[in-house]
Parts: sequence; C-alpha cells; structure tokens
Amino acid sequence: MRLRGKQLRTEQKYYIHMHDYLALRMKLSQLMTLDPNSVDVDGYNIRSLYFDDPRKTALETKNDGIFSRQKFRIRIYNGSDNHIALERKSKLGEYVAKESIRISREQYDQILHGNYESLYADGDPLAHDFYAAMTAGGYRPTVIVDYWREAFIYPHGNVRITFDKRLAVAANQQDLFHPELLFSEISMPGVTIMEVKFDDVLPNVVRELITPAYHLRSTISKYVLCREKLMLLHTQ
Repeated sequence: MRLRGKQLRTEQKYYIHMHDYLALRMKLSQLMTLDPNSVDVDGYNIRSLYFDDPRKTALETKNDGIFSRQKFRIRIYNGSDNHIALERKSKLGEYVAKESIRISREQYDQILHGNYESLYADGDPLAHDFYAAMTAGGYRPTVIVDYWREAFIYPHGNVRITFDKRLAVAANQQDLFHPELLFSEISMPGVTIMEVKFDDVLPNVVRELITPAYHLRSTISKYVLCREKLMLLHTQ
C-alpha cells in the first residue's frame, strides 16, 4: 500500500517496563543491527519542531482518533544542523508514511522568521504543501519534542524497532538551535516507549522475539504528550 508514492508502513507502539526493555534489547542485539547513527549508550538524540494551525488540527485529529491525519515537523539529530529535515508524517489507522526533504540552515532560519518563499521556489511537492499550510492554513511553530532513540534494524521486511527515552518538551523556546533551550521532562517512571515498524509482514523470528502480547499496546503520541505538557506549563 502506498500514499503519494510513499510506502505505507505498519507502526505499533507499546509502553514497556524497564526490566522488559533491558532483557529485550539484549535479545535484539543478537538478531538485529544497531542503528549506525548511535553516538551514545542511549542511541542518538532527536529534536523536532512541530507545526499546527489556529484550530489545533494536528492535536485534535490525534486526540479524536481521526483515521486519516498528518503532521508537519522539522527534525534534527544530535543537535547538529548538518542534516535538517522537513517532514510530513501521515497516518491511516495504524499505517504510516513519512515524506522528508532536506533543507538548509538558511531556509530553516527563514521559516522561523515567517519567510517561506524559498520553499515555494524549491519545486518539491512536500515543500509546496508545507508552504500552503504556512501561508493559507496559518500553520505556525508549536512545540519542540526532544528524546533519545535506540534503534535496531532487520533487513527482511524493513523492520525497525526503536526504544525512545528521556522524552522532554522545550519549555521556553521554539527554535531547535537556541543556545538556552530549557527542557521539561515528561514523567514516565520506569517506562520506555517501544515502536515496531515494518513494511508488509513482520517476520516470525522478530515477532516471536519481541512478544508484544506481554507489553501494553498504546496509541502513544510523543507530540501530544509534549504539547499538552507545554500547555500545562503555560497555565501555571
């Protein structure tokens, strides 16, 4: 199944307890390959700036469980501007598609200052759709989501299993590169977020290994958790 030419992948999310995570990562390391981008014992850092419109469409469609929905974000890794990605994540039930293009630091800075013309001139369909969302749809920077990801890769079925830890929201800024970002951690004592992603079929050897029946399946959204935390902080 494809969406706008992109492969739709199954995405399953679980809350797992710390002792289950430690045992599972040991098993996975014997079967799967650790993502080579890892720079730390916790993997690598992901920091994303999400966008939403005045009607809070991205937030409310998720909370209302709308079958078809999408989010725009700009994402960086390990705090570096070497790779800045403009992305759209679309969901159809438990299927997801991610579209991504690289943008320059100059383009990123222009977006923060309300100048989107370089995106329109880019010619890429995703850049054009983001331009329309910002100009006609009133989308604006909304929240910065920050966490550390440990990822394991299995080539058959294009399987990717990730563990996301130290989830936090930027409490004082909406600039991914601001030198004085202050983060407020999302409290989930003793719990790690596991995501299982694959193309068509999850290979049995992986399915039997992760035994998802022992974990709590959830419709977790790191974006929603951080957005609601930020709204709470702003009311205090």
